[in-house]
Amino acid sequence: MARFIFVAGGVMSGIGKGVATASIGKILSARGFRVTAVKIDPYLNVDAGTMNPTEHGEVFVTEDGMECDQDVGNYERFLGVNLPRDNYITSGSIYQAVINRERNLGYEGRTVELIPHVPEEVMRRLHHAAAKAKADFVLVEIGGTVGEYQNTVFIEAARMMKMESPAGVLFVLVSYLPVPSVLGEMKTKPTQQAVRTMNSMGIQPDIILARSTHALDEPRKKKISVFCNVAARDVISAPDVHGLIYRIPLNFEKDGLGNRILEKFGIRKKANGKMKDWAAMVRRAERVATPIKIGIVGKYFGTGAFTLSDSYLSVIEAIKHAAWAEGRKPEITWLNSETYETDPRSIKELSKFDGIIIPGGFGSRGVDGKIRAIKYCREKKIPYLGLCYGLQLAVVEFARNVCKLKGAHTTEIDARTAHPVVHTLPEQLMNIQEKKMGGSMRLGAYICEFKKGTKAERAYGERMVSERHRHRYEVNNDYRDQLEKNGFIVSGLNPERNLVEIMELRGHPFFLGTQAHPELKSRPLHPHPLFRAFIKAAKK
Repeated sequence: MARFIFVAGGVMSGIGKGVATASIGKILSARGFRVTAVKIDPYLNVDAGTMNPTEHGEVFVTEDGMECDQDVGNYERFLGVNLPRDNYITSGSIYQAVINRERNLGYEGRTVELIPHVPEEVMRRLHHAAAKAKADFVLVEIGGTVGEYQNTVFIEAARMMKMESPAGVLFVLVSYLPVPSVLGEMKTKPTQQAVRTMNSMGIQPDIILARSTHALDEPRKKKISVFCNVAARDVISAPDVHGLIYRIPLNFEKDGLGNRILEKFGIRKKANGKMKDWAAMVRRAERVATPIKIGIVGKYFGTGAFTLSDSYLSVIEAIKHAAWAEGRKPEITWLNSETYETDPRSIKELSKFDGIIIPGGFGSRGVDGKIRAIKYCREKKIPYLGLCYGLQLAVVEFARNVCKLKGAHTTEIDARTAHPVVHTLPEQLMNIQEKKMGGSMRLGAYICEFKKGTKAERAYGERMVSERHRHRYEVNNDYRDQLEKNGFIVSGLNPERNLVEIMELRGHPFFLGTQAHPELKSRPLHPHPLFRAFIKAAKK
């Protein structure tokens, strides 16, 4: 029977509940337990696909095509597993399911109410996720903070599950302890207030993860223990780690978190034997000193709550994984593509980098700057990796400047271009015309078959692989012969639909673009082969 660990936030959001949840999962999986993780977002969006990355962070995509919160990516990276769409829940998806069931007489004429029917649907999904994964433990992260109206039904679902199975549910509160600069003293009052709020909702936290800029000292542990009704050893220090989030499970274990969780569930302790490889990876990452300079040319440079590193989280982590494996310390610089439009001479700054990446994106803003950056990388032999939009714009640049197709473009930007080298498939065009945008892209895992002797085949070491997608526009097959004749070859195809998956430039040290998002499948213990090949080229 699966045991459930609910992770909720107190005081403020954005303090690392997702990484804390992933770290708890890592600790338990390292002890030999089957672990899965579920993210609950209290938004009315049905999924994360229509959210702006500068407001919500990166949209992560699962193997089966669910567009979800970036925390699901952390779960996958820490646990080393592929999670299904069942492991992402939003208020919108829950309400939609309840209303659809009511419309189809699923409640057999009963009055449908917020409580208990909405929490019951949440509980049903959590039990389904547990059964599907055959999990010993299910980690459930509840987005937002306790006391917010938006996540009340999810807190209520957790309370009801605890009532049903007192020995099978555990509550973890991740709460921030501020250190006011004028005082220089860590304050516990906000956490005390968060626990009281939790108590008012019928829940007593079993474990408190004390987030702060510094490690928690014994006096603060005792104070939290007294005022929050938890044992001092159940208050776990969670200081900032400054970039290397993979150290967090090791820090938690120093405070005995794994043993406390097992004790509370009445489970005999197991050694964390599988943590050795993880610890070795962390030591390697901390010791590498030789830098490798990677530039990311993007456009998500807004002033929202989530910018830069959040918008491109999986890309950043994939660079780190590959760089550490190749004995390099990644130095990542953000390059705003719009700068190259207003100041064309600034493009020369790309020569300072060992490699350039253009990640996925949408829309016309900054596109001309990205195309200029691609041209510079192609001509100056700078290693280049294009991800999704980064491939599509590389095709546009090559078509214009090498194939001499004047005005060539993607129909996403110019629907009337004389040379639509990147266009939409018929079903995607229909979705656009009918404004069916949510969840209608080419999403999830698709097969890619490689051409023999290509860089892509050598990088993967296989003839056929599966990669995840999230895009609506494809390379136009009508222009493939012309592109290949001039040296931009198709090195990977989807055999089922004859769609371009990967293209690479002949005679260039490394100039490769993929329709997929390989960054989504990179793991700290298993760097993605395409990123590793890119870093190897950048090392030279």
